[in-house]
Amino acid sequence: MDTNAIIDFDKYLLLAINGSDSIFWDGCMKVYTTISIWIPLILILLYILIKNNSFKDFLLLFFAIILVVTCTDVISSGICKPFFERWRPTHDPELMYLVDVVDGIRGKDYGFTSSHAANSFGIATFLILLIRNRVLTMSLLFWASMNAFTRMYLGVHYPGDILAGTLIGVTVGWLIYRFYRYIIRLQKRNSHRDWISTQYTKTGYLVSDIYLFLLVMYGTFVAIPLISFVKFIY
Repeated sequence: MDTNAIIDFDKYLLLAINGSDSIFWDGCMKVYTTISIWIPLILILLYILIKNNSFKDFLLLFFAIILVVTCTDVISSGICKPFFERWRPTHDPELMYLVDVVDGIRGKDYGFTSSHAANSFGIATFLILLIRNRVLTMSLLFWASMNAFTRMYLGVHYPGDILAGTLIGVTVGWLIYRFYRYIIRLQKRNSHRDWISTQYTKTGYLVSDIYLFLLVMYGTFVAIPLISFVKFIY
């Protein structure tokens, strides 16, 4: 397929997704994409990792998650963006006046690839492989996908930016998980526990703790439109 045709389709798709005539939904997408709204979920995740692992294993897991975020961010923002120099839709001379900008959010100059997509799918992939729970897997994929969608809705990334960021995230998440398992094997111990119980996931995490994590996650999903509504009326 012709490269120009792909780029044109990418722009067409972005304009179809970007923005709406609703101030309320604009507010929801803005709130969703902020880090602060997810602080309770991050704290619950740390609690679960501490509770279900030895302190030594927790430190290793904490380092691995930080490594996932660092690698995805370096590859996306530190390497890809300055190398490809592809304008964000909000900065693209051909598109910038057609893009719906929400509350002045434009991002920096370049957008390929999406760091939000890379970070979100990197973390999601690592946790999916670590905990191995079907409901959690679907929920994390939904969370990461919504994170990616908000960036297109806000007009700061093309779908192509999101797709490339997603591929980076999944790849890095998988590689760091394999690295984590390699370190565990070097220490001649098995942190990947094969539990056969309805009270635990396959890898030994309490299902009740996973439900707590999901409760906070979906509670945040509910809180986002409520926060947006309050901001809308005031």
